Amino acid sequence: MKEQVRYRIENLEFDGPLDLLLTLIEKNKFNIFDIPIFELTKQYTEYVRKMQEKDLDMISDFLLMSATLLDIKTRMLLPREVDEKGEEIDPREELVERLLEYRRFKYLAGELSDGEQYALRYMYRETALPAEVEQYKAPLDLDELFKNVTAERLRTIFLEVMGRKEYRLDSQRAEFGVIKRERVSLGKRIRNLVRFARKKRTFSFKEMLEGGCTKTDIVVSFLAVLELMKMGKLEAIQGANPGDIELKVTEDIDSEELDLENLVDA
Repeated sequence: MKEQVRYRIENLEFDGPLDLLLTLIEKNKFNIFDIPIFELTKQYTEYVRKMQEKDLDMISDFLLMSATLLDIKTRMLLPREVDEKGEEIDPREELVERLLEYRRFKYLAGELSDGEQYALRYMYRETALPAEVEQYKAPLDLDELFKNVTAERLRTIFLEVMGRKEYRLDSQRAEFGVIKRERVSLGKRIRNLVRFARKKRTFSFKEMLEGGCTKTDIVVSFLAVLELMKMGKLEAIQGANPGDIELKVTEDIDSEELDLENLVDA
């Protein structure tokens, strides 16, 4: 924390130029909202000349304030400037705001310092209670806890909770069963279809599915037919619409010769 620098002028100490200005205003009982800038500048300059500090860095803030006061004094002699609303601009306005803000902070700093000095008068010692005593908690009094709870109140709360549960439940999805993924090998189905096609040579799609196939088997079988048609091994013909699809082997096929490595299983 930065140490507060205090400046000595004669037998008095000040925290900075604003502290000196505020002291002069209070000493002369000037109205801070209507500062007699000529008299204040004169007294301030006399105090700065008597400063016992010889280091220029130490008194630079005071010299800067002297220049500010002289600037305000000069502007007071000139015709008043006006703002955009046509109102006169008081050259002392900014200085007054800085003094008021400094006075507020000085007052708060004094209050904190007094509080610190007051707190130093007290001494505290650590608790001597055993750890078991500190951790002790009084038993829960159920009679006190439920003294305002009635059976009707419990029933109302129960119905509200159940109502919220039913509201969150999707009535349609609640009737769904567990959906399990059924893995079917497309490559295996193509091999079975090749053996069936080599035996039959010509057959219908319905004939190929005899034996109680599931929906998944039908879809995979259809994909297998499409793969073999793409390879040029099967030819599909549909007569009547709607009607069954007739499949015909276009050339000899052998499952060992087919490239089934890149097929994605369903």
